[in-house]
Amino acid sequence: MRPDLELIQKVQYQSFRVWSHGYPHQVAKWHYHPEYELHYLRATRGKMFVGDYIGDCGPGNLVFTGPNIPHNWVSELAPGVSVEDRDLVLQFGAEFMQDCMALFPEFGQVQNLLDEARLGVQFGKEAEERAHEALSAMISASDARRVILFLDLLDYLSHAPRVRLASPSYDPSIDQRRNAVINQVLAYILENYTADLREADVAELARMAGAAFSRFFRKNTGLTFVQYVNHLRLNRACELLMNTELSVTDICYRVGFNNVSHFNHQFLQKKQMSPSKFRAFHLTQAGGASTQSAVQ
Repeated sequence: MRPDLELIQKVQYQSFRVWSHGYPHQVAKWHYHPEYELHYLRATRGKMFVGDYIGDCGPGNLVFTGPNIPHNWVSELAPGVSVEDRDLVLQFGAEFMQDCMALFPEFGQVQNLLDEARLGVQFGKEAEERAHEALSAMISASDARRVILFLDLLDYLSHAPRVRLASPSYDPSIDQRRNAVINQVLAYILENYTADLREADVAELARMAGAAFSRFFRKNTGLTFVQYVNHLRLNRACELLMNTELSVTDICYRVGFNNVSHFNHQFLQKKQMSPSKFRAFHLTQAGGASTQSAVQ
């Protein structure tokens, strides 16, 4: 079965993504992505699939995968049963890591770990406990603290005992040219989605005719070009609504929409509430969390 491409959009002001999700979940499937991923399994038992490797997994399972190697964790649950916060996930790009090593040559020792991640690696008990603590802290840490925790964890893992998962001869069944093209296209969109971005221009970048590009894009992302661009714009709008005092109209144009009514309609479809209600709801939640912290 051919793996699906997972579209990873980190928060604009963050260098890497740390998050948790339950099971079942839309990303809990046989998939791949250009980013490195450190995956910690909090709960349930089942099977894990990394490249051509199949093995058992349970609470504490810690695996590091490199760019574009397919992977999946399948929990053995009764029909209709779901689990909250099954997975803790850290994801970051190869370019980001190269920039880190260029700034700090002392960090170059991590390269061996990155190279081994091409086939997936699994860590032992001590690393599992260290990673669980660090990833849990990263989710709620302030920006500077997140970076310190990230670098400290990666340094620790670069020295930790580990075993490779996929066989040395494993060759992902992904068309490498197709993969390179879609990565180039997604990177271009991510850089330009707030501008007047037209599908025809991106198709030209990919050296494809319009109809062929539309089929290619949907096949590899599961979304139409317009749906994908709107997804990025609305995610950015949510960030601005939560973290700035810009008006809804200003945010509309800043994220790339050229019509406030259309922006409101798209936002309502995605979040089941208007932008104004979304901001008010976020402020209420943030205020409740602050009050709870003060009480504690």
